Amino acid sequence: MVGLDDIRAVTADLPRSYEVLVRDSIKYRVGQIVYLAVAPDEQTIGIAFPREEREAALAAAPDKFLRPRPSEERFRWIHVRLEALEYDELRELILDAWAMVVPKKVQAEYFAR
Repeated sequence: MVGLDDIRAVTADLPRSYEVLVRDSIKYRVGQIVYLAVAPDEQTIGIAFPREEREAALAAAPDKFLRPRPSEERFRWIHVRLEALEYDELRELILDAWAMVVPKKVQAEYFAR
């Protein structure tokens, strides 16, 4: 199982990413855009995720992915159980979410390293 320390390790060197505390939830932003939110109990995360891939992910791994709240359905967002993730999966989800919200130039420079 992965946790908050693993999330911080992955996000530590992401350009333009920063951590904030909002109403007992740790959130990661680029500018004002939230791309990752840790639940107060640190058991789940909400993360930017392609809307067109959400239903397939929910069907393929219902033990891992959870439907976002109805108020979040219109956004590119999904919830994930941390206990169901390995570190490499967490890293991939975070990098994909971060890449959705940074400028393409920043993304290209980061992945070219």
